[in-house]
Amino acid sequence: MKLDRRTFIKGAGATTAGCALASLPGSLAAFGQSTLKGSAESVASICEMCSARCPISARVVNGKNVSILGNTNAKSYGGAVCARGGAGHSQLYDKQRIVKPLKRIGERGEGKWAEIEWEEAYATIAENLNRIKAEHGAESVAFSSKSGSLSGHLFHLAKAFGSPNTFTHASTCPAGYVVAAKAMFGGKVKRDLSNSKYIINFGHNLYEGINMSETRGMMNAQMEKGAKLVVFEPRFSIVADKADEWYAIKPGTDVAVALAICHTLIEDDLYDKAFVAEHVSGFAEFAKEVKAYTPEWAESISDVPAEDIRRITHEYAAAAPHALVDFGHRSSFTTEEFEMRRALYAANVLVGNIERKGGLYFGKKASKYNKFAGENIAPTLAKPGVKDMPKIDAKRIDMVDEQYSLLWSSGGIYQTILDATLDAKPYQLHAWVMSRTNPMQTMTDRARIVKTMQKLDFVVACDIYISESAAYADIFLPESTYLERDEEIVDKSGKNPAYYVRQKVVETIGNTKPSWQIWKELAEQLGQGQFFPWQNMETLQLFQVDKNTPLLNKIKSDGWVSYGKPLLLREPDMVKAFSASYANAKPVDADGTYASQLSFKTPSGKIELSSNKVEKMAPGRGVIRYREVNMKKADELFFIQGKVAVHTNAATQNVPMLANLMSDNAVWIHPITAGLLSISSGDAIRIYNDTGSEEGHALVTPGIRPDTVFAYMGCGSKNKELARATGKGVHCGNLLPHVTSPVTGMNLHTTGVKIAKI
Repeated sequence: MKLDRRTFIKGAGATTAGCALASLPGSLAAFGQSTLKGSAESVASICEMCSARCPISARVVNGKNVSILGNTNAKSYGGAVCARGGAGHSQLYDKQRIVKPLKRIGERGEGKWAEIEWEEAYATIAENLNRIKAEHGAESVAFSSKSGSLSGHLFHLAKAFGSPNTFTHASTCPAGYVVAAKAMFGGKVKRDLSNSKYIINFGHNLYEGINMSETRGMMNAQMEKGAKLVVFEPRFSIVADKADEWYAIKPGTDVAVALAICHTLIEDDLYDKAFVAEHVSGFAEFAKEVKAYTPEWAESISDVPAEDIRRITHEYAAAAPHALVDFGHRSSFTTEEFEMRRALYAANVLVGNIERKGGLYFGKKASKYNKFAGENIAPTLAKPGVKDMPKIDAKRIDMVDEQYSLLWSSGGIYQTILDATLDAKPYQLHAWVMSRTNPMQTMTDRARIVKTMQKLDFVVACDIYISESAAYADIFLPESTYLERDEEIVDKSGKNPAYYVRQKVVETIGNTKPSWQIWKELAEQLGQGQFFPWQNMETLQLFQVDKNTPLLNKIKSDGWVSYGKPLLLREPDMVKAFSASYANAKPVDADGTYASQLSFKTPSGKIELSSNKVEKMAPGRGVIRYREVNMKKADELFFIQGKVAVHTNAATQNVPMLANLMSDNAVWIHPITAGLLSISSGDAIRIYNDTGSEEGHALVTPGIRPDTVFAYMGCGSKNKELARATGKGVHCGNLLPHVTSPVTGMNLHTTGVKIAKI
């Protein structure tokens, strides 16, 4: 069988089209298709088909469909949406979508449900949670949510209820670079890809894991400004395909190459001495550590030629400060995630690209921007505060080791829900309330998650579909899609302040509700209604803008509103334009910049290449260093995963249009490896290890290392409620062991597997 892209997509479409649409209780099919009502004029809103949440403009067409385009006011996004964003309307009126509350009537995970009304759903939840609270304490209930707008109201409910145990998906995806940035800079930094002249990339595949603003920025840098792109990645991904140079690096050895780059910058006298002297702490300790990390040493570990590492470093330094090493995004490559991300940041710090075009920078929110301008150029948003919120004395379940302290306020260690439930560490959990999160797919060791779900006294899930995780809930609460919801104004500041807002495009279909309303109404049933004093979403929006109705109308009308001139503190031409625009602007330094105003929320007030704070919380890790890792057995292949452009890890596999584009995830195998195993493209295979076993099919390609296999994340669902996605492809989480990386608290997403032809 020839399995090229054309036949693969054709086959996926045929499979999906022939899939019977099960008439689940509570589904749109059971409810009956409603007439599509909404605005025929374009409404500014925010996409939610992935975590990037791009600004959109949407309208109802002929009462039958929804047109979704990009918002042209958001210039960096290019007025466009990706394939996922364009497919959002098919989720809206999908007959498999759940539009009424459900309760479980069979065994957990058995797939037997009954429709109920919202009143019964709230009453059942309140009865169970209040009973558990009375018997075991509020802390025995965990609350988890996808981060962003979806988490705020649920976590407010958790606080009102009295539980400290709130978790986002951070430790299963982005926490590594967030924690490393907190340790080194004191907060998050951003990439100015569009102005970069030289980009070094360690597998951050922006051409498949699409973020419209950053993806377009890198495209512009390459196509319009001639930037060079060098990619280190074990497979020939789309970003590798678009690179000037690609190196099939050995999985898990990224940190060795990054440290060798740092070594070369220092030993070959290529680093920015003035910047380091003024703004960096711990340089001497770091330089001493990396002295041994030569390109030759890195070659012996990573398979990347030493002469290329040295040459690339010299090219990168020559392009600096308008050059960057991308610090990446997704889940842990190894247990040494903290060292890897810090090493990538260090390679930027050494060339002094902080607050320079094409380098790294800090977001300029209104309060900070206005101080530099000396006047109120941009409005600041207020955060609704509620008086007399309950004081929570119980410690979080992930507060068992001080080394993870940087994550406690940044999403938490999600997988500790499993430890606390199965092993009562540090104490026993009894219930789990989850909103738009699917740990069965994004967390590791699926079998352990199943055991957790089965042991809990009570589970609540709020989602659009009965996801693989929601299939184990006792009560399912149907949330409205993003096209049916109004939400708060969101701060989206970059080089200058910016805001945008999600607005309802179509009238609600079925009996769904926005999550903010669900958690407010549940709070009232729980007896905590006083902590949710706002009447509706407009009440919250007006509070945010201090009752400035014209401002609120402006944000709603335009969808994306930005203020002032872009500012990078160490870029002379930008500082000159900024200071000339505002009469009361801060005085400019003698060198024409605001470099003297650059500050960092670290103990030293500087960028910390070596950190006493880190050393105290994680002994031996104060300075960035290499540690050898072993992620597979000698007779196994490395197993790595990534995101495809038409899906969002674990949330879109059942969306009709996207399932039609891709419903399966073939396992990439190198021809040499495939030959040794007598495997051809399209062959049915078994991929297995000590954690689990999966069946799929092979895609034999030279675009992968011989010692490595690859699969896109999110496929292989095992619950029958997702009729289009169930049983399609390999379930990555069923093969990944339950391992937590030091300091970052991340799940490990590289392991060893064996392959056999079926």
